[in-house]
Amino acid sequence: MRNFLDQTGGMWLNGTLAGKVGSVFASTASQHGGQETTITSFHTTLLHHGMVVVGVPYVEHGLLKMTEITGGTPYGASTITSVDGSRRPSETELAIARFQGKHVAEIAARLAST
Repeated sequence: MRNFLDQTGGMWLNGTLAGKVGSVFASTASQHGGQETTITSFHTTLLHHGMVVVGVPYVEHGLLKMTEITGGTPYGASTITSVDGSRRPSETELAIARFQGKHVAEIAARLAST
């Protein structure tokens, strides 16, 4: 991803993405695999492009769930895959991701109508 982002210099110079909505999600192999760091480091590039960064507010109550091990951060949806990639996203993680997608679309629509 870093290589891909580093190739967007021309878009940055032209302001192609300025004012556009951007959002990030991630997966890691372990519960403490750097989900938040990965997402927030990606946000830096989006902000350099002048994008409006959208995360997941705590009105998505899946972020507050303490009854299971789960991904999901206010910076963006995430999942834990296990070292061998065998773990599938939980229903909570999927709900957070769906919320994020809907939230991004709603904000983009509001910005487009102004």
